[in-house]
Amino acid sequence: MAINSFIPTVWTAKLLQTLEKSLVYGQAGVVNRDYEGEISDAGDTVRINSLGPVSVGSYTKNSTISAAEVLNDASQVLTIEYADYFNFKVDDIDKAQQRPKVMGQAMSNAAYALADAADQIIAGLMWQSVPTASTQGTTSAAVTLGYGTGETSPYVALITAGQNLDEHNVPRAGRFALVPPWFHAYLMLDPRFVATGAPAADTRAVNGFMGRAAGFDIAVSNNCPNVTGAFYKIVCGTNMATSFAEQIAQVEAYRPQDSFSDALKGLHLYGCKVVYPEALALIIATAGDAE
Repeated sequence: MAINSFIPTVWTAKLLQTLEKSLVYGQAGVVNRDYEGEISDAGDTVRINSLGPVSVGSYTKNSTISAAEVLNDASQVLTIEYADYFNFKVDDIDKAQQRPKVMGQAMSNAAYALADAADQIIAGLMWQSVPTASTQGTTSAAVTLGYGTGETSPYVALITAGQNLDEHNVPRAGRFALVPPWFHAYLMLDPRFVATGAPAADTRAVNGFMGRAAGFDIAVSNNCPNVTGAFYKIVCGTNMATSFAEQIAQVEAYRPQDSFSDALKGLHLYGCKVVYPEALALIIATAGDAE
């Protein structure tokens, strides 16, 4: 089978499908894709318009109401500022295409690598955008989560995060908490944690969701920011907070001049923006005693 038989559209669809299944921070339950639209190149922008609140007055019969107020128009820009690529080669691509599992696994590995890179970008953006009033702990003094003397239980920390969101009028439906593995393990010790069991819940676990606690869907990710090596940035909220847009712009097959092999390369364009910071809460934490 010659190289010109390669079908870019088929592989592009496969790549996007695998990419979406690998995302934790970038999946639909955590971010929204309301402004995705057409993306053709890095640097493309999407302008997001929003209106300020509308004032309500008390009306008296036969009286004159106030003049129509001018609503504040605030716009934000979502920039497609990230561009990641893969570029790999396979010896004797004819045989590889006769054994689809080989090429399929290579594309799956590429998709995972792209997803991992995007997840880390989204994770870093989200935690840095959370208002101070909705943050437990600081980058210099983390909350110690555990069950030892003087420590805060993970469940109580989630209760406080939920209160922070309530105080900002954030809907309770669809709330998530993105936690590192040790946080999830600690929750497993708490009888108030509801683990997965139903088929629907087990399906969601593919994207990292592992159960519910304190009104949050719990998603486990090793990309939970941990810049200092000790303090984890655990983000809670709803998907109305963060907008994400992506596109696989190019997938091309070619033959390198310096080897007897065929190669594939692809370009992933994406951007993200926290448009409603008030819809997020943050727990800056370190692990304490398990029991």
